Amino acid sequence: MTYSFYRSLFLSLFVFFLTSCGDQKKAPNQPANLATDVNVAVVQSGPAVYYDNYPATVTPVNEVEVRPQISGYITGIFFKEGQHVNKGEKLYQIDQQQYRGAYEQAVAQLNASQAGLAKSQQDADRYQELEKQDAIAKQTVDHALADLETAKKQVDAAKANVSSVETNLRYSTLYAPFSGTIGISQVKLGASVSPGSTVLNTISSEDPIAVDVALSEKLIPMLVKLQKSKPSKNDSTFTLELSDQSLYTYPGHIYIIDRAVDPQTGTIKLRLIFPNPERFLKAGMTCNVLVKNNSAGNSILIPYKSVLEQMGEFFVFIVRDNKVHQQKINLGQRIGENVIVKEGLNANEIVVTDGVQKLKDGSEVKVDQPADANANPSNAPAKDSTKEK
Repeated sequence: MTYSFYRSLFLSLFVFFLTSCGDQKKAPNQPANLATDVNVAVVQSGPAVYYDNYPATVTPVNEVEVRPQISGYITGIFFKEGQHVNKGEKLYQIDQQQYRGAYEQAVAQLNASQAGLAKSQQDADRYQELEKQDAIAKQTVDHALADLETAKKQVDAAKANVSSVETNLRYSTLYAPFSGTIGISQVKLGASVSPGSTVLNTISSEDPIAVDVALSEKLIPMLVKLQKSKPSKNDSTFTLELSDQSLYTYPGHIYIIDRAVDPQTGTIKLRLIFPNPERFLKAGMTCNVLVKNNSAGNSILIPYKSVLEQMGEFFVFIVRDNKVHQQKINLGQRIGENVIVKEGLNANEIVVTDGVQKLKDGSEVKVDQPADANANPSNAPAKDSTKEK
């Protein structure tokens, strides 16, 4: 009886164990693929205006080094460093003593030569009259005429000498060759200077001021067209982005297109002119030139955040029938928060904008209300619209 009891108990427990395992295997089914909530945007086609970004350098339209043309000591400095000077304004004085003495001596020599010439002319005239009367030897007349020619040459030499020393005397005072800003003086009072080796200062014009930039040779047709057209006051084709990423107040226009393309870089040098009434732009400053590019016509534009990069290639997820399909695309210029798509998308398609990292081809999604892709951004230069992704 005891054996039968334990045998029945064992069989009951075994059946209960099997039943329990079976119940676990038949647990309620969970959905295999839950739909992922995503945000989307409708791809649109429209005009896309953006700005290409090029490094540039501010340079004066006119700039000259002030150098002495005679030797001597600096006896006068007549300006305040960094101030605006006008054309013809007195800048430096070199000691005039020796040059004034040389000038006065040269003038005296000229006067003496002119007196000698007058006497020689009188002698020649008198002797010629006597010769007509056969009252003087021809040899004496010939000597008088020769002395006259010598006296004339002496006067010419004396005049040349006066002109030379007068020029040196004039060079002892240095004047501003044009209106502009003068820099820090490289010499002080009493300094010895000489021509060819001493730079006294530099003067540069500041308003307007130039900006030099190297642009792709592909832009030459557009640049030539712009150069021939009359620039308008509100033209925003060329804008400056300063080192602090702020935009300069005034737009610029083309001043000079260089004569040739650099064959090594495929670029051409362009000089732009910008108003600079506040003297804010300084020669040597680095900046970026933003060149307006609206020649692309209608473009496909999508939010930049919808792009997924894999192994150097770019993809988006297109939503069709609540499922996503991975689509390879070819990107163009980035414009603010958007990017141009050159190939791979059509207008009115729907792309995922958020959560692309969680998706794979064929994933089911739950789509929120789609938003339009901003295919017509502001004409204002976008600070990050610099390079293709």
